[in-house]
Amino acid sequence: MNLVLVHGFLDHGTIMRGIAGHLASAGHTCLVPSLKPSDARHGIGPLAESLGRTIAENLPPDARFALIGFSMGSLVCRHYLQELGGISRAEAFFSIAGPHAGTLTAYLYPGLGTRQMRPGSSYLAGLDQTTGALGDLPVVCYWSPMDLMILPHSSARWPRGELVRVWAPVHTMLLFSRRLQRDVAQRLESLPSHPRERQVPAP
Repeated sequence: MNLVLVHGFLDHGTIMRGIAGHLASAGHTCLVPSLKPSDARHGIGPLAESLGRTIAENLPPDARFALIGFSMGSLVCRHYLQELGGISRAEAFFSIAGPHAGTLTAYLYPGLGTRQMRPGSSYLAGLDQTTGALGDLPVVCYWSPMDLMILPHSSARWPRGELVRVWAPVHTMLLFSRRLQRDVAQRLESLPSHPRERQVPAP
């Protein structure tokens, strides 16, 4: 399956190298863009638009794919899926330590994107209002109770997805968790071999 892996705040595509390598060895094709600016100074929306352009330039128009977002990348994926029509081609969404309800650490850095990632922001409220656009898309949320970047930890436990707890002592270490990598690979194998006719609510 085609996989699109989206990095997080102040990261670039190389941070996803470990999990991408594991999934590529299982036979998947991995697209790992580096979205700029990585500090989301202009907001999460422009990064989602850049993600959409990258997908359009690198995958055939009729190609289906699964999205894997890490940290802020999870919100970029949601924006692409919910606001930009990406749901029409997506087969699954895996969120790794995504700040779905915001994170207190977003107060430590200036810029529009970090303001959008603060708890209670109007941006996050807007995303929650369009969650229904995901229809019955399979969603899995990986989170760690030891993560000191996503605070509170409950922010990564997005009710829309199936929750999987991973014991990782550092935020980025979730990406290198063998258990997480194996779990993603197993779930991908369980997806239908042909695109499903999913129920997607009309806008």
